[in-house]
Amino acid sequence: MLPPRLVRRLLFAPVLLVLTVALAVLFLPALLVATLISLVFDGRYRAVRLLRFALAWAYAESWAVLACLVVWLGSGLRGRVRAERLWDRHYDIVRRYVAGIYRAAERYLTLRVEVDGEAPDPLPRRPIIVLSRHAGPGDSLILIHHLLTGYGRRPRLVMKDFVQFDPLIDIAVHRLPNVLVRQAGDGMTQDISELAEDLGDRDALVLFPEGGNFTPHRRERAIARLRRLRRRTEAARAARMRHVLPPRPGGALAAIDAAPGADVVFVAHSGLEDFNSVGTVWRGLPLAVQVRAHWWRIPAEDVPRERAAQVDWLFAQWARVDAWIEEARNPARDLDTA
Repeated sequence: MLPPRLVRRLLFAPVLLVLTVALAVLFLPALLVATLISLVFDGRYRAVRLLRFALAWAYAESWAVLACLVVWLGSGLRGRVRAERLWDRHYDIVRRYVAGIYRAAERYLTLRVEVDGEAPDPLPRRPIIVLSRHAGPGDSLILIHHLLTGYGRRPRLVMKDFVQFDPLIDIAVHRLPNVLVRQAGDGMTQDISELAEDLGDRDALVLFPEGGNFTPHRRERAIARLRRLRRRTEAARAARMRHVLPPRPGGALAAIDAAPGADVVFVAHSGLEDFNSVGTVWRGLPLAVQVRAHWWRIPAEDVPRERAAQVDWLFAQWARVDAWIEEARNPARDLDTA
């Protein structure tokens, strides 16, 4: 159960700072132990890599929390900041935080990301709604990093409420325009509509239409749910998609209807989906696979406006996501059948 916000502020952030100091003080002896373990049992130095990455993450998180505190004090102790200038300050903090973690993942975990396709305009001219596949640890962080650093966009996120256990995310999510959800429904579509209504040219509303990380078990459950609801056409289309969950139209279409002038950007990616447990992450270090991502943009004027057509269009785009993942995971098969 999530503690009240005041408890989180008084407890989580101080604990983070204490743990960061403790990790810094104990880093050298811990590094020595991790190195010895790696020399004896693990030639890939996984313990060393994770220790260095953990310290980099703790430093980045602690710096960002303190930076948010400075901005909060300088703004006159206003918790829910609405001024554009203060929004930009918080977005800059988040950008630096995410970029720091991204660089640490590149350096210590050998993360490699290749992006192709029609990505958002680096000189924003209109708002965008980003609909991304959700699979594997860190995929949302990679996406946010590219939006903030590569394309100069200010992301507005729809997230599960448990992310508030993270001290920095807990602060940022309440000082910037975002939506937190406990479960589908529960006023979610109305909240997303309100979030999308005032999107500016620099903004990107980010949703994961699948509603959660892909796993084969979740895919089977999602298809069974569509069949129980007698949505047979959608169930049949979902059954043909092997690498994604069927999209849930509610939130995505609420955003599209509330922001008719926004382009829609779809994001497919592959390379992280097999890391679905602590064990698979450990065995996969250092990362031997390259994360590949493919973006494509649908101009606002080409997005359907009638509900049934929108649902059909969304499933068609999601089938394209699935097809791209199939090709990315099995390139030799495509060459054999060409």
